[in-house]
Amino acid sequence: MVITHSAFLKSSASISQCPKPNKPEYAFIGRSNVGKSSLINKLCKRKSLAKTSSTPGKTQLINHFSINNDQWYLVDLPGFGYAKVSKKLRSGFSKIITDYIGKRENMICLFILLDSRIPMQKSDLEFMNLMVENGVPIALIFTKTDKLNKTEYAKNMKVYEEGLLEYWEELPPIFYSSAINGEGSEEILNYIEELNKTWQQH
Repeated sequence: MVITHSAFLKSSASISQCPKPNKPEYAFIGRSNVGKSSLINKLCKRKSLAKTSSTPGKTQLINHFSINNDQWYLVDLPGFGYAKVSKKLRSGFSKIITDYIGKRENMICLFILLDSRIPMQKSDLEFMNLMVENGVPIALIFTKTDKLNKTEYAKNMKVYEEGLLEYWEELPPIFYSSAINGEGSEEILNYIEELNKTWQQH
């Protein structure tokens, strides 16, 4: 699949404000500074479709983007594990996230973004386990792969995958991406295209 058209649709502070759930949608989530906005922009071949920021916790709403003239929605979700927001705000983000993931019936897959440069973080593991326990369809995207040499990269990924298999019987789909050189973009979009075909058959 190639994204030929992408446009910001709307921001929502609650699930009730989201667009009608009549198209397949794919949500992207991760901790602050994981490179989520940069990846979304790379997938869509746009420089500033999703707003990037040096301030962690910038995405505080559910942001919907219309892809290929409303064929499907790409959703930029608030992150989790912020360092510089108040506890009250943090709990608010959690409700937005849990409401959306638990009740949004047209969400086909939740892409969880992980920084390929750092070891597994407790907040990531807790969030992923919560998703698996609740039957949420997930896929993992390791970001910033261009920041590592091949040896470091291979070692980090092996440790991460072995760590996950201590908790899960099998791994979900895994993608390796770089917003700089475009690694992984084609694979991610092809996966979405295959899932879209499943949606159309229902």
